[in-house]
Amino acid sequence: MDRTLKRVAFLEKAALLPLLAVVLDEAAQAQSSKSSKDSMHYQSTPNNGMQCSGCKFFMPGKDADADGSCQIVEGGISPHGFCIAYSAKS
Repeated sequence: MDRTLKRVAFLEKAALLPLLAVVLDEAAQAQSSKSSKDSMHYQSTPNNGMQCSGCKFFMPGKDADADGSCQIVEGGISPHGFCIAYSAKS
């Protein structure tokens, strides 16, 4: 009887493994869902007064001149940069 309970417990836990794999895969895809700098035509200089520091997707670095990050574009982003996803802060 004890052996049967151990086998059932094992099978119940083993059945969860595929579900766990799917959840982990979806989390990894969500983290890597940012666009490349090339696809967003990123440049490290402003465009007609528009720059990343004024964009709602920009997340600043340690100080005003340090690279930050972007919710849409992967990698380090200059506060003085620009890309086609630019959307002014409201």
